[in-house]
Amino acid sequence: RFDIKMPYKQLQVCNLKLSDAGIYTCEYGSHKVSTSLHIFKLTISLDGHFLQNEVPELTLMQNSSSPLPDLSITLFDSNNNRVTPKIQDKSRQKYIVNLKKLEAMDSGTWVCQVHSDSPLINQNISFAVKVLGFQNPDLERKYAAVDSTVILSWHLNSQKIKWKEGFTGQLNWKQQESANAHELFDFNVTAQGQLHETKKSNNFLFEIPERKPESTIEVKIPKVHFNHSGQYQCQLEYQGRHAQSKIELVVMKVSANPVGPLSRGANMTLTCQVSGPLPPNAYLRWERVNGTKMDIKNSKQHEVELEVNISAAGLWSCHLIEDSDRKISLHYHVEEAPVWINYVIIGASVGGSLMAFALGFLCIINGISWHRRRQRAKRMAQARQYLLENKTCQCQQ
Repeated sequence: RFDIKMPYKQLQVCNLKLSDAGIYTCEYGSHKVSTSLHIFKLTISLDGHFLQNEVPELTLMQNSSSPLPDLSITLFDSNNNRVTPKIQDKSRQKYIVNLKKLEAMDSGTWVCQVHSDSPLINQNISFAVKVLGFQNPDLERKYAAVDSTVILSWHLNSQKIKWKEGFTGQLNWKQQESANAHELFDFNVTAQGQLHETKKSNNFLFEIPERKPESTIEVKIPKVHFNHSGQYQCQLEYQGRHAQSKIELVVMKVSANPVGPLSRGANMTLTCQVSGPLPPNAYLRWERVNGTKMDIKNSKQHEVELEVNISAAGLWSCHLIEDSDRKISLHYHVEEAPVWINYVIIGASVGGSLMAFALGFLCIINGISWHRRRQRAKRMAQARQYLLENKTCQCQQ
């Protein structure tokens, strides 16, 4: 590992070790020149290969012939942002620090800046960090209307960071946090970056798109049902460690009661409903297209169902609004009943009233006749009783 480079008599030391630290002296005749070699060794846990949300451990060791200096350590991430490490163990010879939780965007070359005032040391040591994970947000919410088509996508960064190791994963779905999870499909990625997927669930109507961007996991629901809502979690596994990303699917539907054309003077109830809780900054809104402010109704915070009673036909829209942004809209066209139907209804109402009046009149007449017959029978009974009591007999000559 030691070599003399001519013509300047330079000493070259390859593959430095901590034990190579010390004082090196060059003698030329009666002249002696000495120099001190200070050596640092920087190691990172897991050989620099991490999953997102893992915390790397960095170890810095130093060796010198003179008393070891007290070092200050500053870290810069791959975006040249300063990172304040948490010192776990410190001695003059060894420094162990913990970094922050890693995200997929943290992949790249980091720099450890080592400084000492006595002796004066300013040394930058670079090291590589690869973070395998999702480029999606930690929790993504997606909205869909009933009977629409929705594609849920998870974007991996394995191609971007040129990940050379194979990993596996699976996509699970459950309707509620406490419900049982259903495995939709699993996948594995080879060292060449090829993605292989295997469908696991047959009782759920979904598809795996064939053409999609590289390092992308996708599931397609061609016709969304209201009960397809819930949590879709994509999970990675690499060397016994796990990372996951979740997409919350919220489904909206609208309905009317009664169903059918709206007659003049009648009322109808429109209902807009979403399948899951909404964030505090989201709400539902009913409004009539080209209507007035009187035709607008907003839901209260955390309400998942909004009803509106209407008496005017037209196109009504239900919007899901989050941070003043319309995430999804559903329309319901309320038709006005034809004129002849209104006349039929009016005629039926009048006819029904007349029939009720006639039936009532007949009931009254029958009641009076029945009352008279009862009174007559009562008088005859009283007369018979009177004759019996007085033993009176009438004879006809």
